[in-house]
Amino acid sequence: MPPAPRGKGRGMRLENSLALLAKGYAWMPDLRRARGRRAAGTRLGGLPAVAIEGPDAARFLYDEQHVHRAHAIPEPVQGTLFGKGAVHTLDGEAHRVRKAMFVSVLMDDERVADLAGRAGADWDAAARDWLTRPQVVLFEESAQVIAGAVTRWAGVPVAPEEVPALARDLLAMVDGFATGGPRHWRARRARGRREDWLAGLVERVRAGEVPVPAGSALGVVAAHRDADGQPLDPRVAAVELLNVIRPTTAVAWFVAFSGHALARWPEYRSRLAEADPAFAEAWAHEVRRFYPFAPFIGGRAPRRLEFGGQTIPRNAMVLLDLFGQNHDPDLWEDPYAFRPERFLGREIGAFELVPQGGGDPRTNHRCPGEQLTVALLAALAPRLARLPVEIPADQDLTISLRRIPARPASGVVLRPAALWRPATPVAAPVP
Repeated sequence: MPPAPRGKGRGMRLENSLALLAKGYAWMPDLRRARGRRAAGTRLGGLPAVAIEGPDAARFLYDEQHVHRAHAIPEPVQGTLFGKGAVHTLDGEAHRVRKAMFVSVLMDDERVADLAGRAGADWDAAARDWLTRPQVVLFEESAQVIAGAVTRWAGVPVAPEEVPALARDLLAMVDGFATGGPRHWRARRARGRREDWLAGLVERVRAGEVPVPAGSALGVVAAHRDADGQPLDPRVAAVELLNVIRPTTAVAWFVAFSGHALARWPEYRSRLAEADPAFAEAWAHEVRRFYPFAPFIGGRAPRRLEFGGQTIPRNAMVLLDLFGQNHDPDLWEDPYAFRPERFLGREIGAFELVPQGGGDPRTNHRCPGEQLTVALLAALAPRLARLPVEIPADQDLTISLRRIPARPASGVVLRPAALWRPATPVAAPVP
């Protein structure tokens, strides 16, 4: 068989799963750069796939005429990160009705401010304890702060002594979605435990045995009726409750990245500590843009399509390169420089900055918790900058782009100190 013409299925016969494992976040940008285009054909897991990048690519991906989510998310990701039957797996009217449930909980300005306030107060209380200890790991401690705040905010009853174990389980679900081995099986066990717990809680709420605050996530999910007019199966309701508290707790990744950034660029510490709302929000956007979290998102083509001169076969995976787009020099001047001020006074297009997807989170598959993520990070990062701590040099602050999801290897160890003394130079993550 002669080679496929350039751009028309070229590369789709070459399995790239091992290359993805070897390169991590750099795999898709490297693939596209090698082809010299924003769309490149490949294969993953035995399936044809097309990697795309850029605002036009994001518009293409979020058009339901082009990409469907049903049957697109691999079982290992459903079994760890999202849960089976989750909103992420739905299309059309079923998705719109389920998504409206999340929008009512996660995109209300007063409720977002309430959670940010709770998390800030919990951080302040926890920080007083941190400063009495020889050292703490920022990643782990911030996860406990956020997990405790979001469960109370969501109306989920959790005793204070139960929060550390809950936070570990929520982090495990995120940490194990893109790997095999112990991290993956730890994630599956954590999901099973927490789905059992929350499914039972939903049944007790529906039976009138557990009171719920008006408008809380627990109350909204328990009362929700899907597009077919039926309430959610208790297990699916548990999945969707986890899809509120799990990604919120995952803001701990961005808090740890904020600690890494303050070690790498300590000149920003005093400005961030002032807690100017505009700069705190700009910091949150730059941390989410600069640091690697989700490498790509995707779905399946319902029919044969084309994008950027690349043929997309029917049922092929269509993958939007999130990390590549967030470092695209056509969108971001000097993209591998950490510059929060780039977001001061800048209007952000719905399909430009895509750490949590693109488009309208009220209607499409963009994460409806993005507003909440920014608010939490804008509340907690200035508090981190004001802490009288040091980041000791005797820790591993490297960020491997082969590890998905990436994070500072040490989790960012903090030790009480009168002055902030940054660690030895820390390499920025560049693919």
